[in-house]
Amino acid sequence: MSEETPSLDGLSEDLEDLRAIVTGFASQLEHNTNVITQLATNGGQAQDGEPKEKEKEKEEEKPKTPPFILRLSNPEFARELAALDVWVRTVLVPTYLDEVSSAAPWCPTWWEHDGAYARLHACWLAWQALTDPAVCGHTGPSVWHRDHLDPMLSQLRSPSGPFAGCMTNPDRVRHSIPAAPPVVAVPYVPPPADSTTVI
Repeated sequence: MSEETPSLDGLSEDLEDLRAIVTGFASQLEHNTNVITQLATNGGQAQDGEPKEKEKEKEEEKPKTPPFILRLSNPEFARELAALDVWVRTVLVPTYLDEVSSAAPWCPTWWEHDGAYARLHACWLAWQALTDPAVCGHTGPSVWHRDHLDPMLSQLRSPSGPFAGCMTNPDRVRHSIPAAPPVVAVPYVPPPADSTTVI
């Protein structure tokens, strides 16, 4: 095969990606059609007299966005971190982490590094979504590796990443959380009393 002719595997992967995109568009089209039908039925006005139970049902129907772990409150945070820990110990570390070295440090207490657990959590959320063939077709794992895992591991295990002061040799376990760089607040100068400038 020449370089310009796509392989069957590549075409199959592209087809699955397109199938997932079309499915998403079809769902959005159905939703938009329902909204337009409802607005046409109500003369372009939203219904005001709906019972509160119906409003609650509509709220529950809205798709929930995945939680950003840095914004979770304590009980939710603890549950999410515990679930993430299981994934890190049973999937990520045994399957994807190569030998620890100065070029690829690791920290066995990764959860003590905010930047590390935030990245790991985001990668785990993507893993949950992209390893379900019903949601993303059969190319999801490939997309997850390319778009989520590889960039995350490059940042996480970089010699200047969050684990830079931690374990760089499997025989010497170290743990160090680097100090945050200094930051100075922007000085506030109140505008003159007669100023009409909007900032």
